Amino acid sequence: MKVSLLYRIASVLLLLFAAGHTIGFRQVDPTWGVDSLVDSMKSMHFNVNGSDRTYWEFFVGFGLLVTAWMVFAAIVAWQLGSLPAETLAQMRMLAWGFVICVGIVTWLSWRYFFLVPVIFSIAILSCLAVAAWLSGDSH
Repeated sequence: MKVSLLYRIASVLLLLFAAGHTIGFRQVDPTWGVDSLVDSMKSMHFNVNGSDRTYWEFFVGFGLLVTAWMVFAAIVAWQLGSLPAETLAQMRMLAWGFVICVGIVTWLSWRYFFLVPVIFSIAILSCLAVAAWLSGDSH
């Protein structure tokens, strides 16, 4: 499989992951029995460095930060997919750093979340790891 295709697949998966995350992270299933907790997170205000906030606002803000970083990662993956083999061979630290980062995301998804983010993370990690490995053969 071509390195460029692997990076493009990773990019599309990252965009899908970002979309799913953005749509899903604020969803609360009534069967979880956490309505009162979520209502409390939304209604209890406190002052943080001169700003009036709720814990829900922190939760949403951090969730949207994750989305922004996923979209940025998708852009980076797409850009890597358009680089010539010689350039990719010179960017080994970036390629393997990307793999390590997504490896950590995969572990965090397994440890703290559920099956769907784990599957997306493994698929993205696989594409990036194979692409990084193959790009080293371009010397």
